[in-house]
Amino acid sequence: MTSTPFTTQADSDDAECLALTRSLRRRGTLVLSVFALVWAFAGASGTGSATDAVPVAIEVAAALLTAAALCAGYRRNAAPSPRTVSLPRNWARGVGIVNGVELVAVFAVIAVSNATGHPAFIPVGIALVVGLHFFPLSRLYDQWQYRWTAGLMTVVGVVGLALLAAGLSGESVRAVVGVGCAVVLWASAYHLAVRG
Repeated sequence: MTSTPFTTQADSDDAECLALTRSLRRRGTLVLSVFALVWAFAGASGTGSATDAVPVAIEVAAALLTAAALCAGYRRNAAPSPRTVSLPRNWARGVGIVNGVELVAVFAVIAVSNATGHPAFIPVGIALVVGLHFFPLSRLYDQWQYRWTAGLMTVVGVVGLALLAAGLSGESVRAVVGVGCAVVLWASAYHLAVRG
């Protein structure tokens, strides 16, 4: 007669929590990496025409960094996260609200910047909106590293604003803000993929 292991509700809950932690870790790596790629391409567009060496080099490097982050996040032999997430009640609803507000704010930045004849403020405004939206997400996803993601992206937006105020061209500001935001998002993606 063979014995089967006894599974308790606590074991089942732990397994579900580990699975959710792994799923959120992978999803976070995917989302952060893809948006880093978008920011890098936006930044590259401020460095010259599409066929110039500098934007092409930035885009190739961006694609490679994104692919590497995704491979790190989705590798089969990844060590389990050193901790499981502790999500607040109604966390998914909260994430939906935060992302909805972020989306409306991004469209508002684009509309107001274009309506007032200041399109150079678009990347700066979006960087600020995206940076600020990570503050509540850090609590909702129980990912402390999103606080430094929030802080650094907000700093990139403020630097872009200062550069515009100092008279730097819109293209140059787009390059600085785009590449700066991409680096912050890749750093977060790699941290999430490797450390959990």
